[in-house]
Amino acid sequence: MPHLFDPYQLKDITLRNRIGVSPMCQYSSQEGMANDWHLVHLGARASGGAGLVIAEATAVEPRGRITPGDAGIWSDRHIEPLQRINQFLKSQGAIAGIQIAHAGRKASAQRPWEGDGSLADREGGWETLAPSPLAFGDKLWRVPKEMTLEDIQTVKDAFRAAAIRSLAAGYEWLELHFAHGYLAHSFYSPLTNQRTDAYGGSFENRIRFALETTRSVREVWPERLPLAARLSCSDWVEGGWTIEDSVELSKHLKAEGVDLIDCSSGFNSSDYKQYPFGASWQIPLSERIRKEAGIATAGVGYITNAMQADEIIRNHRADIILLAREFLRDPYWPYRAAQELHKKDVNTLPIQYASMV
Repeated sequence: MPHLFDPYQLKDITLRNRIGVSPMCQYSSQEGMANDWHLVHLGARASGGAGLVIAEATAVEPRGRITPGDAGIWSDRHIEPLQRINQFLKSQGAIAGIQIAHAGRKASAQRPWEGDGSLADREGGWETLAPSPLAFGDKLWRVPKEMTLEDIQTVKDAFRAAAIRSLAAGYEWLELHFAHGYLAHSFYSPLTNQRTDAYGGSFENRIRFALETTRSVREVWPERLPLAARLSCSDWVEGGWTIEDSVELSKHLKAEGVDLIDCSSGFNSSDYKQYPFGASWQIPLSERIRKEAGIATAGVGYITNAMQADEIIRNHRADIILLAREFLRDPYWPYRAAQELHKKDVNTLPIQYASMV
């Protein structure tokens, strides 16, 4: 029976434990460039004992940024500062991962602390893209351009180029952001895709963008390294995307070379009232995909304590746990978790700290 502090191997990569840092947007880049904030933010979690540290949603083209402060990997000049960060993560025993992304209709927005609404053109906003010209709603009022076939090809090529740059930057774990109402999710969800061509209508057509993007990335991402995809496994809205749909999509993604599904959900609608928020609320999604699609999964969602995380791993409900808020509260969460689980033989602290506590 596996437990939280067992190593985990996927392809040629071995995590020192089953604890990962979930991608968390910092909105602290200029022109997509990583800086000292990202080094400290990610580096602290690596020295704190995480087995996997995934960099925030990183835009594959400027139009794909959520805000002007988003991280980017659309240019070769983004590579060098990311290399510096990844070298440090590796020196601390963590595997460096990156989530490459395109925000679609949720792009061109203010940073959360600046209002979180759509940026007007006079404020530096830009044209957004989506499968259909439907605004997200609420504060995100901007109506996106309906993508042409040329636009679709351009974005797929951008994902491919981002994967090549990610490898050059030293990442050993690549995640495709296909969730949270961003571009790929808005293609596969019937709530946001009203197309009548090969990319809309039937289930097979709506998942086409995700599958073709995956195929393009897998061609350039080494087979020896893990490729993951984050899905919104349910829209939690009547008539929307369902967990049954996600099981089927996961099977297709596995056939295209995806090794792990990061099981999130929702955020394709401004109506959050139907979401079943609570401790481990998304773990049943992970459990179903793991069992029914026969693919490894990451469990996320209000996982706050060690016993809770360990139970998920021990009962085969997920293969790894990704934490966000808890790592913001405590970069050394793995150390506390080891104490709570009475793992006296586990030391997750750097030697500079371990000798003092």
